[in-house]
Amino acid sequence: MKFDFDNVRPIYLQLVEQLERYIVSGNLKPGDKLPSVRELAISSKTNPNTVQKALTELENLGLIYTERTNGKYVSTDETSIQKHGEKYAKVLTEKYLDDMTKLGFTIEQAKDYLNKFGGIK
Repeated sequence: MKFDFDNVRPIYLQLVEQLERYIVSGNLKPGDKLPSVRELAISSKTNPNTVQKALTELENLGLIYTERTNGKYVSTDETSIQKHGEKYAKVLTEKYLDDMTKLGFTIEQAKDYLNKFGGIK
């Protein structure tokens, strides 16, 4: 897993978002075992306490669960994961539309740009 952080928001929140993205995108599948806190701290270049705080938040969201001595796993509740994916998509869409209207584009123009450039990476 690769992690990118900015200096604007708390790292643990960014870690939650990035792990959530891995889960809802299917890069981490239902039932997959997550790396240990220490392994995640090393790969994300963050403090283990920060990782633990992010994992606790993901557990509170119902995206992961803990098996006592076996570690943390991605939730097997695919409906819940799908709902989180829809919520995430809504947030990204709202941000895109907000940014486009701040630039002076109408919602229709923003949709046109999505259609025009949607397939470009």
